[in-house]
Parts: sequence; structure tokens; C-alpha cells
Amino acid sequence: MSLRTEKVASLIKEEIGSYIAREYRDPAYGFITVTDVIVTPDLRIAKIYVSIMGTDAVKSATLKMLEDNKGELRMVVGSHLRLKFTPAINLYLDETLDRVEKIEKLLKQIHQEEDNKNTQ
Repeated sequence: MSLRTEKVASLIKEEIGSYIAREYRDPAYGFITVTDVIVTPDLRIAKIYVSIMGTDAVKSATLKMLEDNKGELRMVVGSHLRLKFTPAINLYLDETLDRVEKIEKLLKQIHQEEDNKNTQ
């Protein structure tokens, strides 16, 4: 990525993150965090990755709600950033934290099994 696309992505991440934190504080949505934004080189499309803490049902409902409000999110970006074109927004669920948690559980289980073998 070029320096310009990285700067634009960073600004979009900041604007969308603060907007989501202000507007979607309802516990029914879970805890929403913007984890990454990737902007295409022509600045026409912004891929926004969000992490949602909660059950699978909460995650899917929250992602659907965000998808339904993409126009509003795009309007926030357009009104706060000076760009020739306001990028289209694509939302993706970032499940990195879930995978990290599963790996940590597996490692903990392996260590416990090793400790049990060593004590016997």
C-alpha cells in the first residue's frame, strides 16, 4: 500500500471506530471494534474489518445491522474526510480474537496433559 492509502485507511478507521463507539453502545449489539481498514489503491472501496464480542447470534445480528447502516457509515466518512470520492464500504467480521482464544485453550489443554503425565 502507498503512503496515501495507508493514511486514508487510518483516518477511516478512526472515524468509523469513534462513530460506532458513540452510536452503537447498546449491549444487544455486543462490543464492536474496528480492527482494520484496507483501502483500494484508487480509494474507491474501503474494506472495514470489525470484531464483535458476544455470542454467534449477537455477532451475526450486529454484522447485519452494520450492513444495513453502511450508507450511514459512508456518509460519516464523506462528511469528515476531504476526498474526491467517498469510498464504498464493505464490512467483514474479523474473527482473529476468536481463533487466538481457541489456540490458547488448546495450548493450555496440552500443557495440562503434559503436567498430568509428568506427575504420574
